[in-house]
Amino acid sequence: MKRYPFIFLFLLFSFIACKNKDNASNGQSENNIDAARNFIRAALDGKFQEARTYMLTDSVNTNYMDVAERSYQNAEQPTKDGYRASSINIIQVTEPVKDSVTVVIYSNSFKNDHDTLKVLKTNGQWLVDLKYLYEHDEDTQQNKLITNDTLR
Repeated sequence: MKRYPFIFLFLLFSFIACKNKDNASNGQSENNIDAARNFIRAALDGKFQEARTYMLTDSVNTNYMDVAERSYQNAEQPTKDGYRASSINIIQVTEPVKDSVTVVIYSNSFKNDHDTLKVLKTNGQWLVDLKYLYEHDEDTQQNKLITNDTLR
């Protein structure tokens, strides 16, 4: 009879431990930087289903994530290992609209290329808008028309 309280306590602690672990991976982030870090870490580790939980869900973001996932799956194993072993370097954090939008410029230690993510607070939850990574400098990539000055 004395074993039952121990079994009960063991099950209770196991349940609490599992519940806390689930909260960490269900797409809930404490703040804007945490959301960006969770998203980036999941993507670097090849855990794209988990990364999607930290992402603003719309058709464009889903398509970009599908492309990134296929690219990762087609990469050579040393590349995948390099991403998994890399660390995240946060370079700059800007908040153009206080308390609701953050832009995070980051790189990883494997490929030291700077990338940019927008993190939005939607319904009290911080989510990554992946579109911003691909579209934020779209207008700067276009060639501007050169016009001749007719006053000369």
